[in-house]
Amino acid sequence: MIKDAQVRRLRQLLGDGIPLYLAAMKVGMDAKTARKYGHAERLPSELFIPRTWRTREDPFQDVWPELRDRLVLNPGLQAKTLFEDLQRRFPGQFPDGQLRTLQRKIKAWKALEGPSKEVFFDQVHTPGELAASDFTCMNDLHVTLAGQTFDHLVYHFVLTYSNWETGTVCFSESFESLSQGLQNALWELGGVPRAHRTDRLTAAVNNLGDRELFQQRYRALLAHYGLAPQAIGARKANQNGDVEQSHNRFKQAADQALMLRGSRDFDDRAAYERFLRAVFAQRNSGRAGRFAEERPLLNELPSRRVDACHRRQVRVTQGSTIRIATNTYSVPSRLIGERVDVHVMVEHLEVWLGPALVERMPRLRGRHKHSINYRHVIDWLVRKPGAFAAYRHRDALFPTSRFRRVYDALLEHSPARAAKDYLRILELAARESEAGVDAVLGRLLEGGVPITPTVVEEHLRHDLGLPRAMEVVVSVVDLSTYDLLLETREDFSLPDQQTCMSP
Repeated sequence: MIKDAQVRRLRQLLGDGIPLYLAAMKVGMDAKTARKYGHAERLPSELFIPRTWRTREDPFQDVWPELRDRLVLNPGLQAKTLFEDLQRRFPGQFPDGQLRTLQRKIKAWKALEGPSKEVFFDQVHTPGELAASDFTCMNDLHVTLAGQTFDHLVYHFVLTYSNWETGTVCFSESFESLSQGLQNALWELGGVPRAHRTDRLTAAVNNLGDRELFQQRYRALLAHYGLAPQAIGARKANQNGDVEQSHNRFKQAADQALMLRGSRDFDDRAAYERFLRAVFAQRNSGRAGRFAEERPLLNELPSRRVDACHRRQVRVTQGSTIRIATNTYSVPSRLIGERVDVHVMVEHLEVWLGPALVERMPRLRGRHKHSINYRHVIDWLVRKPGAFAAYRHRDALFPTSRFRRVYDALLEHSPARAAKDYLRILELAARESEAGVDAVLGRLLEGGVPITPTVVEEHLRHDLGLPRAMEVVVSVVDLSTYDLLLETREDFSLPDQQTCMSP
């Protein structure tokens, strides 16, 4: 097809005295065509007449009024759905090759007569004005730590003017993860923008289970940093487009960096987090100019951070458990009936009774899960072995697969005593050494030796190389070293301690 630029160049060459055949060769045109356009008054685009007639009969002419009425009522109907419906109702009349014809027909109708589409309006970003953040799932990268699958999220923070970004690894869309991620970003940034935009934070609210309490804590966190909150509309991810688009590009950059690295396995979490820091640094390196404009316009940071945790007061149930949000955790049975303070951290819980720290345990990821430590309840299970078979959290009473295999073997050989004998073996693990009992069970299972609590205890007592849990050696501390410290520094002050946010 001859372009306007070719004809203009042709006319320029002819005007310079270049022969017609030579000018035609220079512009890639046949001599006859060159002669035609060389003397024409209009360009090819001005001579083009669009075709308004069909070259073949419309196969959907008879059914089109019905299809159009359906599209008016339900604009979301796809051409393929309508085409398959026609094939069912009119067998043999519409071959598969006509699907594309119907798709083009419906596309043309939507452009000319269909409903209007949503318009997206480009926004003007002001330096230091706005930051946006959101959580993004990183599981598609298939990262492993020491060969084990590492399912995780990243709290992703972006300045909308310079697109400077950073992130924090986390495991749930909780308030604690949001608080830690936002504060990490602000302190790394070294300043505070005037507003912070998020989605509706539905997942974080659901994890906490109390919308009013979540909003109270979230507003307090933003007020501490002088941030004005902004939230996008429900199911309007495009309104948080800066961070949503950054999700895709960041994960694509991380994926490419993993390919260059040649492995998706890391020694530990710290090594993986260093890798992510390098990815963020590489992406931010190209934004140095706009970031240099934005950085001086940020507000100052407050004097200290807010600790990313909150406190819950709960009563310990008769089952020696506490319930935090939707998850259940066991605590020592001596706390049954007591009200305890639970400090809910990002990745762990601390259980306090008055000024005493009673228990520290990992925080569960997800909803409606349980974490039962058999050491908390084994003393009473031994006294009530009949409760074992139907115990709701019985799966937590098998520390390793060997314990489970032993219980199954006991059930097979002596069903009446299986629970009682297994619980005595589990008590040995709690009282002596879980690793030691596990090693003994492994050898007994391999040797096909009948397993009883007495046999396990006998093997454990004579097992070499396994430390007993009760053999504790405390070395003597020379307190004179503390006197030296006091002599060298007479006055000192303790650093400010961060406290959990109480409801």
